[in-house]
Amino acid sequence: MDLTAVFALALSFGLILGGNAVEGGHLSSLVQPTAAMIVFGGTIGATWLGATKEELRGLQALIRRVVFPGKADRPKMQSDILRMTTIVRRDGMLAVESQLPSVSDPTLRQALQMLVDGSSGDHVKHMLELEMDMEEHHGMASAKLFEAAGGYSPTIGILGAVLGLIHVMQNLTDPAKLGSGIAVAFVATIYGVGAANLVFLPLGTRLKKIVGGDTEDREMLLVGVTGIVAGANARQMTEMLAPFGRHAGPKPSPSAENEQAA
Repeated sequence: MDLTAVFALALSFGLILGGNAVEGGHLSSLVQPTAAMIVFGGTIGATWLGATKEELRGLQALIRRVVFPGKADRPKMQSDILRMTTIVRRDGMLAVESQLPSVSDPTLRQALQMLVDGSSGDHVKHMLELEMDMEEHHGMASAKLFEAAGGYSPTIGILGAVLGLIHVMQNLTDPAKLGSGIAVAFVATIYGVGAANLVFLPLGTRLKKIVGGDTEDREMLLVGVTGIVAGANARQMTEMLAPFGRHAGPKPSPSAENEQAA
């Protein structure tokens, strides 16, 4: 569980509302259900209109990862790659089959199974690249829905402000209604700009980084599988995986290092 997003939201809203209170403002003046209905209802509708069912389903799964990241265990993945490298160098590709249940990552397990079944290295590489590209494409499309909402929200806030001013102009002869109309006008703008810059756009950025991390994990697996097919030894594989985190994976054992002479 990662509560940094929750803490960041609480900090930003808390300091803004706190600053408003220091200046003599009251929280009650910012609570306008009509403005909220206009801004958030309009933003949700506009975002929904521009999204596909697949993107909405992907967003439902992706939004949970703001608090529950569900990151892949990269050190374990690197350890599995190095272990499979040693086995293939020592006993051949078929010896990997008995070790497949111990491989933690399903994509790596599937790629190794394809190699054991006789698929060529080029075919396995192509399938991994295709799967990686599709996952990144759909993940980014879902994450960008928040960016879209961040674009709609301020504009709809201005729309709410105009509607509030129209209401004010229609009731100039009734002073009792002037205050509520002006409040809706200004608060709608606050809701639109605040929601965009404090919630929608930052969440969109965070989700895109989560998808980028998943893509990096898949790139590491692609490098690992390519190295296994090419017959890399443990030392070479460690060097190939180094860009993905020099301290994330285990160092090869002395026996594994000596196998490069084999």
